[in-house]
Order: sequence, then structure tokens, then C-alpha cells
Amino acid sequence: MTPYFRTIVSAALAVTLLAGCDKIERLFKGDNPNVAIPAQTDGRVAMLLPDFTQLVERDGPSVVNIQANKLEAATAQNELPFPIPEDDPLYDFFRRFMPNQPPQQDQTPSESVSFGSGFIISDDGYILTNAHVVAGGSQIKVVMTDKRELKAKLVGLDKRTDVAVLKVEAAGLPVAKIGDPAKLKVGEWVAAIGAPFGFDNTVTAGIVSAKGRSLPDENYVPFIQTDVAINPGNSGGPLFNLRGEVVGINSQIYSRSGGFMGISFAIPIDIAINVAEQIKTKGKVSRGQLGVHIQEVSQELAQSFGLKQPNGALVVRVEPNGPAAKAGLQVGDIILHMNGKLVESSKDLPILVGGLQPGAKIKLGVWRKGAEKDVPVVLGELANEAANAPQPQQEEPAPQSFQFNKLGLTLTELTAAQKTELGLPGGLLIQKVQGPAARAGLQHGDIIIGLNQSQVLDVKGFERALANAGGNIALLVRRQDNTLFVPLRLD
Repeated sequence: MTPYFRTIVSAALAVTLLAGCDKIERLFKGDNPNVAIPAQTDGRVAMLLPDFTQLVERDGPSVVNIQANKLEAATAQNELPFPIPEDDPLYDFFRRFMPNQPPQQDQTPSESVSFGSGFIISDDGYILTNAHVVAGGSQIKVVMTDKRELKAKLVGLDKRTDVAVLKVEAAGLPVAKIGDPAKLKVGEWVAAIGAPFGFDNTVTAGIVSAKGRSLPDENYVPFIQTDVAINPGNSGGPLFNLRGEVVGINSQIYSRSGGFMGISFAIPIDIAINVAEQIKTKGKVSRGQLGVHIQEVSQELAQSFGLKQPNGALVVRVEPNGPAAKAGLQVGDIILHMNGKLVESSKDLPILVGGLQPGAKIKLGVWRKGAEKDVPVVLGELANEAANAPQPQQEEPAPQSFQFNKLGLTLTELTAAQKTELGLPGGLLIQKVQGPAARAGLQHGDIIIGLNQSQVLDVKGFERALANAGGNIALLVRRQDNTLFVPLRLD
């Protein structure tokens, strides 16, 4: 390339860069905090990283630090690090020479302090935070970004969603803007403000990693997963989008070390606000209840029930006298829709039902024996779960073993005593498994109570259901306290 031509190319590049810089500068001007430039259709990106300075300056004052004093039961201070009975002659010898072992004395409860974060949702002093931050707190203090310290009253909390509402006596407070988590997109930039390890007004940022995450023992929250750095002290703090709107409450992390490892979870703000409004108006949170036990629909189970896609929630148990039982829902039904909303996974159903009030009328789209039908249900109260009542049964003769060699099963009918103990009207006890049954994961002691969508009370009923199965077999099994469908594939 000649020097003359190189000069022309350099000049052209300079003009292009100046034009691009001018465009970027124009985007930075004004009050629009969404300064990240998205990728163009051809894949070009003008800027890779967003700027959070305006967000922090404008919305940071609505974030508070929370300190909750808690009384904890004291542990005996004269205990040894290894078990030795106090009447053992060596007990006093070892206690005398162990460091930092004060003499035995009466113990009183000790006081500890729980640190967390929160944010103001009304200018008259209502604050949202996590329930685990303030639960059991005897005294709660809120520290503002301007160093004001205010005493807070616990209005109420909900442990199922880990949301708590506080109230401070103040007016004209800075209020956080509330956003719409439904509009969040995976890959979108978000920021957290809180007090990790007590370092107040700390800002961390990342992206939305996933939406609608279901965590163990968390049935009513579709968590927002992010890679924003969250540590102890961040709990209860807000998760902001680039418009400065709160879209979630930072609640949990996934960690093997106890510290941040790149995976954190936030409660969607719409769920938290719904909980807060119920706490403020009623003093408690009410949730609808359907009265069913469900499991996930796998590909094999979908084939067994004649479904094209493995969607929905498979009903494995219906609570007696519950809303579902009164509406005619049956074991083996697959709930595909609720009020027209698709139930993609079994974890979706508790969230949809729990978001409604007791007494709400819903319409379920149910897959039953090869066809979909609508089932209207009136929801009950979650706290009032019906108990299983044993049904009186007639005495039966001693059980006889039945061989189903093609399935790899040896079965016996339940005795009257077993029916009474288990609260079942009938079923088949698995005595031995081998071949296809063993490969499917069936176990000795499992009780077969259904095949596909047919109830099984005895061997004759099992044989009839087996003949109508058409080669697609899913056994409904009671295993200890659990009920589940097990697909059985015949080779």
C-alpha cells in the first residue's frame, strides 16, 4: 500500500470513528439511563458495556441497609470439643487445660445482629426486604444513604416467598420505581445495590442468566437467575434494570463455598409487591389451593399417555374432599392449561394457583384418556389441606402371588390390614422385580395403584388395564409417602 493511499484510508477511518463517537455521545446525553447500544441485525455492536452512573445517582438513595437484633439461645460454654461425661474423672482434668473454657455458670440468651438490605416502596416509609433478614428480630434499624438511622417496625412477613414488609416513621422518602419482570430478557444487563459483608452502598452488575427458575422447596417463586455478585448482606436489596426500575429482590445464591460463585437468584418484584399489599391490607398472605400432588411429564410418560409433547403437570394424587376432588379431577389427568395459560412444566402449576385467592374460579385444560377437556374448579385455602381418611374395607383371604414375566413383576393383592394402614381402596404389592421392571426403577415394596389413567385395585383390574394399554405402560406407584408414575418400556 502506497503512503498516499494509506493516508486516504486513515482519514476515512478517522471520519467514521468521529461520526460514531458523536452518535454515542448523543446517546449519553439526556435522562435516558439505557445507554447500552444493542447489537444490530448484522451483528455489529457500537458499545459493549453499559454505564450505571445515572442509575446509582438517581435510584441509589431508595436503597437502605437493615440491621436486625436477634436473641439466640446460648450454648454451654464449658463443653469440651469431644464427648466426655461430666461424671467421668477425666472431665475436670481436660476442662482445666482446655483454652478459653470458662467455669460452668448459668447461661443467658445472647444477642446477634443480622445484616441485610432493602428498598423503599412508598414515601411514607414502607420498605421491602427478605423475610430471613428480619425474622425473629427484636429490634430493627434502617440506615439511609444520607446516614439517617430510623427504627423500623415489622409489618409482616411471608416465609413461602421470603418477603417482609417494614415501616419507618418518616415522610418524603426517596421511592424505588417498580418495573415489570415479564419484560426482562435473558442476556439483559441488571445491577444490584446493597451492603455485602457490611460494605454499604455497594453496586454490582451482571446479566439475566435465566428466568422462571424453580429451586428445591421453593414452590411459589419463579426466580430470576443472574450472574450479579451477591453476597451476605445483599439479601433483600433491589435488582435494577437499565431503566432504573426494580425488577427483583436479591434473595439467594448457589454456592459450594458459602460465597458468590456466579449464580444468584432474585424474587420477581410483581410477586413481592402482591405479597406486600396483602400483608399491608390483611396482615397475612392468602393463596389458592387445588388439592393435588403432581409430577413432571417426561418424554416416556408423554408417549404412554398419548401426548405429542412432554408438557403439563401429571396428577398422581387427589386430596379427598379438596377442590380438585370436588371438581372431578382424577389420578392420571395431565393439566395442560390453567385459564388459557400453558402449563409447560409441573413447577408452573403451583405458581399459577398460588397467585390466586381462595374462592377463585379457574378453568383447567386436562388431558384425559387421549382427549383434552375443560374442568372448572373453585380454589380452596392453601393452609386448610384435607387429611387422607382411611376407608373401611372388607376382609380378604391371604394374598396369592401373581407372575407377570413379560413385565418382570411378581405381585400380590393388598390385604385388608394393608389397605387400612395405607388408606388405599386396593392395589398390588410388588414382591419381586427383574428385567423391564428393574430397568424402569421399580422396587420391591412399591404398590401399584394405577396403570396409565386406569385405577388398579386388584389383579383382574391390572390385567384389563394392561390389555388396553397398547404397549405404552406407565405404572402409578405408591412408594412410602410418595406417589409417582413410572414408565415401563417392554423390549
